[in-house]
Amino acid sequence: MPALIGTFIFIVIPIFCSFALSFTQWDLLNEIKFVGFDNYRDIFAQKDFVQILVNTFVYAISTTVFAVAIPLVIASILNTKIRGSETFKTIYFLPFITPAVVIAIVWAWIFDPNIGAVNTLFKTHYTWLFDTRLAMPVLIFVSVWKLIGYNVVLFLTGFSTINRNVYEAAKIDGASEREVFFNITLPLLKPTTYFVILVTAISSFQVFDLIYVMTSGGPQDSTNVIVYSIYKYAFEYFDIGKSCALAYILFVIIFVLAMLQRRIGK
Repeated sequence: MPALIGTFIFIVIPIFCSFALSFTQWDLLNEIKFVGFDNYRDIFAQKDFVQILVNTFVYAISTTVFAVAIPLVIASILNTKIRGSETFKTIYFLPFITPAVVIAIVWAWIFDPNIGAVNTLFKTHYTWLFDTRLAMPVLIFVSVWKLIGYNVVLFLTGFSTINRNVYEAAKIDGASEREVFFNITLPLLKPTTYFVILVTAISSFQVFDLIYVMTSGGPQDSTNVIVYSIYKYAFEYFDIGKSCALAYILFVIIFVLAMLQRRIGK
């Protein structure tokens, strides 16, 4: 009952309230004014909305692809019970349990154009986080680096559910390591892979902290994404209605993608 009460107060009620506010005009100070679908129309009519949408998809898709493929390979290697595998598991998992703000600050220093370790080490002079072409790839790199450990653990859990007798039968039949991986491991890992893709995609579409600390949506909105725009509408422009409307646009996008993934998974 306490859990249900907490869920109702802090999740269910805010969901309905924010949906209702998406049809209003409110600046947190004056009286709430009903405006119908004006907030949604204004958002779709804005010139930078397409860029924000493209940035969100580029970031989410790129992060999901790399943050699923790389952990799958690492988990496959660790699953062979190599020497020191437990130590490697701990090392890979450390970035995930480190607060995202701390990670963002450290990587912002590493990519600093003047004192950053990357330019110093490779003798380059790139303005990483201040270049419209490089800022997004840097954010994707940091996000993938942070997610690898968590996804490795998920894949290792999936590996543990596979019956070892299947592998022994494959070896007796003369199957190569490549054949075993693509014809046995991947099909039997389908439920785990689907879960990892879904969770990674949803978290990537909801990214905020790394962008807020490292780039603030810049330069020239090249890293501005939907969740960061939601924040700006609410706490910089004090336009709560448009902020809530944009939040539900994001909800629809994630919901549709989740349904597509579910259908493809079947």
